[in-house]
Amino acid sequence: MKVVIAAVGSPEYLSGVTRHAANMARCLLTHPGVSEVHLIAAEWQYRALCDALPQNHCKLRLHSISMDRNAVSFNLWYYTRLPALAAQLGADVVHLAYPVPLNWRAFHCPTVVTLHDLYPYDIPDNFGYPKALFNRMVLRQCMRAVDAIACVSESTLRRLDIHAPQYALQKAVTIYNCVEPGPPMAVQSPLPNWNGEPFLLCVAQHRQNKNIPLAVETFRRLLIDKDISSTTSLVIIGIEGRETERIHQLIDHAGLRHQVVLLRGVSDSELQWFYSRCELLLAPSLVEGFGLPVVEAMLNHCRVVCSDIPAFREVGGSYCYYASLQHPAEEAFVSAARSALKSIRFRASSADRFAGAHIAEAYLQLYTQLRRGRSVVSSFSDRDLRPALARERGQS
Repeated sequence: MKVVIAAVGSPEYLSGVTRHAANMARCLLTHPGVSEVHLIAAEWQYRALCDALPQNHCKLRLHSISMDRNAVSFNLWYYTRLPALAAQLGADVVHLAYPVPLNWRAFHCPTVVTLHDLYPYDIPDNFGYPKALFNRMVLRQCMRAVDAIACVSESTLRRLDIHAPQYALQKAVTIYNCVEPGPPMAVQSPLPNWNGEPFLLCVAQHRQNKNIPLAVETFRRLLIDKDISSTTSLVIIGIEGRETERIHQLIDHAGLRHQVVLLRGVSDSELQWFYSRCELLLAPSLVEGFGLPVVEAMLNHCRVVCSDIPAFREVGGSYCYYASLQHPAEEAFVSAARSALKSIRFRASSADRFAGAHIAEAYLQLYTQLRRGRSVVSSFSDRDLRPALARERGQS
């Protein structure tokens, strides 16, 4: 089977979406039922994806697309150019890494979209107005056009059931993100001027749902209360966004300019270094669809302090230290961080459900049933791979 993964988007550096696309490609390459994987990206994404993908793999082709770097160009390319490219590549299935406008009549093969979250509805301030309304329109058009929706968690599927129940029942399945141990960690420190000092870690884009200001406030309180050494720093890794200016203002107001480090463009091997060296990971998100940094930290036996929200509970299980977002959230996070810092670092974690072999098998089962023209909901016989809502409603 030939699989085309379309991940054309704006960020130059790896984001949650492009990391998902790379992880999906890697896991599909291991499946004997896949003969070719074509990953399509914009030219400015090419280098970051090259670093994240296996080199010289006989099944893998990474395609670089030239276009203007704006939302109009992306959406037009997906709607008008992707169908012809998929036909040219002889695709058996096209998998969209995130929701985009889609001309379903132009495709000769089934189409699937990964649904990471329902942010246009759940937290529209991530985008601002009127962009949030446009994103809602694109999301609904895409879900209507595709043959199947692969939700990255049952939490996301449940949010879909609230906002678009017809698609949740007719087209959606839960297939977790593929998350496996990363490449060997970087030998040299990617943290500027690091001489062995302790640091806390936060891996998050500068978006409102990531709630980075709470991570900064928690760090400040831990310093004031002397729960951590005065030489400790907070490292925030993520792409800039609508919250960047606010984050800088908060850091300056707290007098932490020399102890909070903002980084972007961190490679996978460098990210492994940060996970392996940090005292703990802070993940104070307001809402999430999955929580990739939480699972990556678990695989690296890193202490994790995160929000007590459904997606984190789903992926983190009993491994993480949870803090309520109810007022006062800062107190809850400080208390959870204190408990985590007293625990051993190398805790046992169970992440088999995110393993590449299992995820690849789920994708192939989905693709095969779509190729046979069968319904998504009626075709999934394996208990772990059937649509979650169908399981629940069938039992009620």
